[in-house]
Amino acid sequence: MADPLIYTAEDRPEAMDVIGEKLTILASAKQTAGYEIFYQDGKVGHGPPPHHHAWDEAFFVVKGKIDFGVDDRELTATPGTLVHIPGGSVHWFKFVEDGEMLSITGPGSGAAPFFTQIHETVDGPDDIKNLIKAGEDHKVDFSGG
Repeated sequence: MADPLIYTAEDRPEAMDVIGEKLTILASAKQTAGYEIFYQDGKVGHGPPPHHHAWDEAFFVVKGKIDFGVDDRELTATPGTLVHIPGGSVHWFKFVEDGEMLSITGPGSGAAPFFTQIHETVDGPDDIKNLIKAGEDHKVDFSGG
């Protein structure tokens, strides 16, 4: 059983730089004994390349416009849009306007340690070698299929 977890705006964890996005781990799987919650603040043009992983993931857009691709479907998400991505689905997103969103991952997620490794080892969006290494280390596949 996980302990209660409460943050105020003043004491929440610091944001990490994840390939141009400011990403805050609000709750890790270790803290919740299951799911994870992230706050993502992105600038125009930023977002991950197509990838997939075993865990479910959901995004709730709070501000801005964000293009999403999930398998063969594409859409532009605006504030109030929820995008649920089943585990195993190839997906990507890109900020069309500066924006913010909350994301939640399902049980089995390795997103928090994956994002932490990117923050610590990936030197910008052109550092594909270290991005792929972080993916391999945390079972995130960037091969597109």
